[in-house]
Amino acid sequence: MHTIRESKKLMEDAIDFFKTELKNIRTGRANPGMVENIQVEVYGTMMRVRDIATVSVPEPMQLLISPFDPSNGAHIAKGIEVANIGINPILEGNNMIRLNIPPMDGQMREKMIKNIGDLCEKTKVKIRQARKEANDGIKADKELPEDQKKKNEKDVQDLTDKYCGVADEMAKAKESEILSI
Repeated sequence: MHTIRESKKLMEDAIDFFKTELKNIRTGRANPGMVENIQVEVYGTMMRVRDIATVSVPEPMQLLISPFDPSNGAHIAKGIEVANIGINPILEGNNMIRLNIPPMDGQMREKMIKNIGDLCEKTKVKIRQARKEANDGIKADKELPEDQKKKNEKDVQDLTDKYCGVADEMAKAKESEILSI
């Protein structure tokens, strides 16, 4: 049984997750988010690139990864290859990895926009699930008067509309970013 406050938190979490996922979608420009969460095996365990290196953008179409421990350079390059993000890492010496971001063609742009749409819909499903759980809780509350139940259900619907709108706006902004490059 969810309260309105708990449902709002679930909706905010869905938006935060969507925001993180959007950072990982390629736009044609170099963006550290493209590689920061790639898992790399180092020291016998899997770690994210951002936990073992810094990622910088020296040029608009290039990423530079500097491992904290130079001996991890080859491991990071291999992890990026395994992640299959469509970018080949160039290992310079043993301590720098350079990624040249290729320009996106029309087909790749369409694929990225489709991914954004899919992610947006999944986010809105999570938001609607939070609404359902809140409404189920409101209906199950025997002590709440009927008019208060209706008001609470309307409040939950208003939250749902608000967060679905936020997801749509985020998706539109990312799509226009992809199309403008």
